[in-house]
Amino acid sequence: MSLKGKNIFITGGSRGIGLAIAKRAAAEGARIAIAAKTDRPHPKLEGTIHTAAEEIRAAGGEALPILCDIRDEAAVKAAVDEAAAAFGGLDVLVNNASAISLTPTLATDPKRFDLMMGVNARGTFMTTQAALPHLLKAENPHVLTLSPPLDLNVGWFKNHAAYSLAKYGMSLLTLGWAGEYQGKIAFNCLWPRTTIDTAAVRNLLGGAEMASQSRKPEILADAAVAALKKPAQSFTGWFLLDDLFLAAEGVTDFAPYSVTPGAELFPDFFVPHDAPSPEAAKGMIGWRAQGLK
Repeated sequence: MSLKGKNIFITGGSRGIGLAIAKRAAAEGARIAIAAKTDRPHPKLEGTIHTAAEEIRAAGGEALPILCDIRDEAAVKAAVDEAAAAFGGLDVLVNNASAISLTPTLATDPKRFDLMMGVNARGTFMTTQAALPHLLKAENPHVLTLSPPLDLNVGWFKNHAAYSLAKYGMSLLTLGWAGEYQGKIAFNCLWPRTTIDTAAVRNLLGGAEMASQSRKPEILADAAVAALKKPAQSFTGWFLLDDLFLAAEGVTDFAPYSVTPGAELFPDFFVPHDAPSPEAAKGMIGWRAQGLK
């Protein structure tokens, strides 16, 4: 299937992974609504909803920048309805917006806890809820959420329980929705094997050194677009790992995705320890929810 003429709503798409997905979909002729908080230049962060819209148009698609804080349910509903009215419906929702704080329990203040829960789990829920009436009218509706496979290894929780709770909340919601809307809307998650060169990596995690050992956001953009082309009735309930999925789609050379050619890549959080390499995967693309038909 093609994304040409498809209407896509992306949260947090003014930079990084969200913008990369938007531009990749725009190159196929999609119409993109970008819903994010940054409408004026930020001293530490590149991009606004307006610069993102310019890049989307340059890539070949239509763009609708919408100022929206997804913690505000009224603003979320208004943004989704605005996009649907402007485009004549919605075909795809990408839940990309996320907040991170890799802090242990005693160092996680209530404000930071509420921010992560409000953006990650609650924001994903509110945006999806607002989009559902529009998606149910679409021909091949998809919801793709940037959140990890549900690997309940204590190692993913013991050092940053609050962040893990907020991030896994996005995946748990996807698990439930895949069952609730099976046969009607595709609900899948996408996650990177390695760290991705984003503002979060550069400013909050490992700085320039970690960024140099990361992959570019384009690996997730390519994987996202491939997933969104699948038939919604059957391709649902997946927790996709970017390089496994792309390998199954025929990609054999992952070197162009590296920020630094030949560098040893830094593994991302939440990737199951037994995840095979693309070469050894034998067609495996990720992990699928149990109980689906």
